[in-house]
Amino acid sequence: MVESRLTGQVRVVGVGLLGTSIGLGLRARGVDVILADASPTNLSIAIDYGAGRGSLADDAPRIIVVCVPPDVTAQIIAAELLAYPDALVTDVASVKLAPLEELRASGADISRYIGSHPLAGRERGGPLSGRADLFLGRPWVVADHGGVSYQRAALLDDLILDLGATLVEMSPEQHDSSVALVSHVPQVISSVMARRLSDAPEAAVNLAGQGLRDVTRIAASDPELWVQILGANSGPVVDVLREFRADLDRFIEALEHPSQGSSRRRINEELAGGNTGVARIPGKHGLDRRYSSLVVMVDDKPGELARLFVEIGEANVNLEDLRLEHSPGAQIGLAEISVLPEVVQRLTDELSQRGWRIAG
Repeated sequence: MVESRLTGQVRVVGVGLLGTSIGLGLRARGVDVILADASPTNLSIAIDYGAGRGSLADDAPRIIVVCVPPDVTAQIIAAELLAYPDALVTDVASVKLAPLEELRASGADISRYIGSHPLAGRERGGPLSGRADLFLGRPWVVADHGGVSYQRAALLDDLILDLGATLVEMSPEQHDSSVALVSHVPQVISSVMARRLSDAPEAAVNLAGQGLRDVTRIAASDPELWVQILGANSGPVVDVLREFRADLDRFIEALEHPSQGSSRRRINEELAGGNTGVARIPGKHGLDRRYSSLVVMVDDKPGELARLFVEIGEANVNLEDLRLEHSPGAQIGLAEISVLPEVVQRLTDELSQRGWRIAG
């Protein structure tokens, strides 16, 4: 067991995906985790899952992590501040300014509150989706409002580092405008695109490839939760969506007259701008690095994918990223493997010699 930076008790309020994952990660380091949830069923599942224990009358947590829906986040934070006057309280809501302003308006003791937000998650929620490694290598924003002492805030830093996340400091305003661009607007665009498939002909849907799957993956998220998130951060989201609408209008105008030289140039500029934007997205280990890829055909039967991974390792090549896609109507899968450019040819040759079929 790896030694924890934290000492004392940690109380986690709300045992959905994030709360349960926090509990599992801290328990793996031997931290005493106290769990609480409005749902006795969810609480029982999380406890049985090993994310922590139930609360006792003499509990005295040093830090409390509130993991509840955005529309009740400030209310629960205020209640925890009152119930545990010696504890630092944080939350993991994906909007930071609205809870802080609500707490200020209510007169809560924000000298013991500091908002935070782990940029980690899955399409499915609930305690059974929790994972101890959910936060490994992921950014975790600490939204300092200037009213918390360094000594108190250090508890949150220790918790974040114990969970393997990367600490990022931002103001609440910076955080909300940033997540509007990189999280909230992508959710809207993904959902709107996926909604176009609702009445699409079956023949069209059957042609869906990895591109459509990539664009619509997060459209499977919980609508009720996203109504709250978008409502709480509506200003920054609307600003980005208006700019996106202007981009679409320019693209549509160019496509209406595709044979014109100026239209072709504008289309090319928009597409090239997308290349530039993608290149800025941090890759593995936070580096702006582009990888080379090859597509391997994998028979759809037990053990084949595991064998592929083993043989990539035997070739002494590190797998940087992986995408899987099934070929429609065929008992075969397509594994798109991303590796460093300098090893792609060697890996292609090695896998071909071992009998793997390289599709591209």
